[in-house]
Amino acid sequence: MPKQQRRTFTTEFKKQMVQLFENGKSRAAIVEEYDLTASALDRWIKQSQATGSFKEKDNRSPEENELMAMRKELQRLRMENDIFKASRADHGTKVTIIQNNRDKYSVSAMCNVLEIAKSTFYHEAKEKPNEDELTEAIVEIFHKNRKVYGTRKIKAKLQERGLIVSRRRIGRIMQEQSLVSTYTVAQFKPHKTAYNEEETVNELGREFNQTEAKRFVVSDLTYVKVGHRWHYICVLMDLFNREIIGHSAGPHKDAALVSRAFATVEGDLSQIQWFHTDRGSEFKNHAMDQLLGTFGIGRSLSKKGCPYDNAVAEATYKVMKTEFIYQMEFRNLRHLELELYDYVNWFNRHRVHGSLGYLTPVQYRQEALKKVV
Repeated sequence: MPKQQRRTFTTEFKKQMVQLFENGKSRAAIVEEYDLTASALDRWIKQSQATGSFKEKDNRSPEENELMAMRKELQRLRMENDIFKASRADHGTKVTIIQNNRDKYSVSAMCNVLEIAKSTFYHEAKEKPNEDELTEAIVEIFHKNRKVYGTRKIKAKLQERGLIVSRRRIGRIMQEQSLVSTYTVAQFKPHKTAYNEEETVNELGREFNQTEAKRFVVSDLTYVKVGHRWHYICVLMDLFNREIIGHSAGPHKDAALVSRAFATVEGDLSQIQWFHTDRGSEFKNHAMDQLLGTFGIGRSLSKKGCPYDNAVAEATYKVMKTEFIYQMEFRNLRHLELELYDYVNWFNRHRVHGSLGYLTPVQYRQEALKKVV
């Protein structure tokens, strides 16, 4: 198995995490949704407040570096001392020791020392939860996922924890705990836009389940209230895994908003084969034509007055309004951009999708890459 690369973070990313915290997002939620360590986030917050710089050399003395190294070595020695005592114990004792020390040490490291497969440990250590434990898990999953999950998705997340529970039981516990998904009361209000009269045909043809990454990227725009003014959001979605690969927000519903969404796409834009949208006039612009032409991206348009031709994009905005837009009050454009960035991260990395077999978009893409390799 190849060694996992150490994650690196840009200065801009660190600033965004600090701003999310300063805007009221909880420390625990940021750590969970962005797969960070609490110490890293705390360090960034402290650095931002103290020096405004995220460089370690600007924030640590030589004595602090030495102290950190000593603490790390002490932690390693403690683990070896605790775990090696059980190296000749019977199998059941080893499982118990790992279970009792997993809050202090890595399960992988302990399994390696005691020569137990991780899969064996997790299988034998698994216990059926009692009603209180199950209730706690359901409440935690519900609130960590913006109060949008119903019984199907909560069941899938429980299965990731090794808990096999019926939807009926989950529904009963949700009712007892007054957990009501925002979708229960959600309403979607379509709005009219000006039409693009171009003769471009519908290359997508409602083939929404694509088997190749970035073969078809779909897009649409929606409105959101910022203060006392209307602003707009644009997202670009890869139909292959329902991942939002680009996004933007701004006060104007125009081609510039779409172009800024393309600017946030990671990787080579020429990997996108087709760009499909409805016939909104914001998608017809000389600058847009130049952008698509430069990267060799083909064009596909829905039929006039037929929202079903872009159903996935339409459905995505219904989801975003229910889970994100209707749950927030945006103070200004910067606040909207920051919260949109945060929501897209959760949508791609943490929100399970029924159409993807209850995987997240990122998980689905990673599983597909494993099959290719």
